[in-house]
Amino acid sequence: MLGMNQHAEKVYSSARDKSGAASSPIAASWRRCLTRHGLAPEENRKPVQLSGREFNEAMDRSGHLIQAASSELDWLLGMVGKAGCCLVFTDSDGVVIDRRGTASEDKDFRDLGLWMGALWSEASVGTNGIGTALADGRMVTVFREQHFLSSNIGLSCVSAPVRDHQGQIAGVIDISTARRDVTEMMLPVLAQAIRDSASRIEINLFRQAYSDSRIVLVPSAAHGGSALLAVDRDDMVLGATRAARLVLKLDDRMIEAGVPASDLLHDGFNKDGEDLLEAERAALRRALSRNNGNVSLTAQMLGISRATLHRKINKLGLA
Repeated sequence: MLGMNQHAEKVYSSARDKSGAASSPIAASWRRCLTRHGLAPEENRKPVQLSGREFNEAMDRSGHLIQAASSELDWLLGMVGKAGCCLVFTDSDGVVIDRRGTASEDKDFRDLGLWMGALWSEASVGTNGIGTALADGRMVTVFREQHFLSSNIGLSCVSAPVRDHQGQIAGVIDISTARRDVTEMMLPVLAQAIRDSASRIEINLFRQAYSDSRIVLVPSAAHGGSALLAVDRDDMVLGATRAARLVLKLDDRMIEAGVPASDLLHDGFNKDGEDLLEAERAALRRALSRNNGNVSLTAQMLGISRATLHRKINKLGLA
C-alpha cells in the first residue's frame, strides 16, 4: 500500500493528466475532486455530518426507500457481515440513512465516518464508492488507493445506485471493508451481490409506486427480471423501470402521450379492428369465468339478454 504522501502525489499527477482523466473513471473523479470541489488528497477530512434536524428531514423523505431496502440489507448482512464488511444505504445526496454491521466492527466504521447521518458525496470526502456511484450514475468499485483522500486508502468499497419508479437515482447501496486481507479479486463477487440487491430494491420501489396496477415483466435476460411495466386496466403503460425503458426505448414523453403495453411487447392486435374484437373476447371470457361459465348470471351481470350473450359467444368463438 502506498504511504499517504506518495498517494497524494499520485492523485495530483494523475488528476492533472487530462488524457488519464478521460480514460479512467477513477482519474476523472480525482480531477473533479480537485477542480470542482476544491479538495486536497492530503487532508485528514471526515465526511460532513448532518445536524439532528437535517438528518430527521432526510429520514422523513426516505421512509419509502428504507422500507424497500430493509430486507435486502438484512440478506446482505447475513452474507458478508461476518467477513468484516459494513453495509450502507444512502439517499440520492449520499446521506447514510441505514447501515448494518457487526457490533465488534462498529467502532472502526464509525471512526471512518460510515455511520448514520454522514454525507458520502464526492464533494464531502472525494472519490469513494457512494459518491462516485452518484456522480457517474453507475456501479463502481473503489479499492484502497483509488480513494481520493489519503486518510481513506485503507478502505475498499463496492457501490451501486438504486433507481426509483421513474428511473431516477434514489439512493446508493454499498458494501465497505477495511480488512487488510481483502484483495481486488474479491471485489467482483461483492459487486454481483450489490448489483442483484440494487435490482431487487428497484423492483420493490416500483411495486410500491404502482401498487394498484398490473405489473408486466418485459422479456429481457440481460436485466434479470427488473425490466417491468406498470399497466392499467386498458393495457396502457403507466410507468416503467429504467431497465424496461432501456430495453423498449421508452421515455416519459411516450408514457405521458399514451402507449399500449401490447404495442411495446409486440403481442398486440394490429389491423382491421382486431384489437376491438380481442378486447371484447377477453372481457367476455373474464365475465364468464367469474360466473363459472353460467350464461344466465353472466348476461345479468353484463345487462344484456341471454340471446344476445349467446350470439356474442358464437361470434367470438367462445362456444
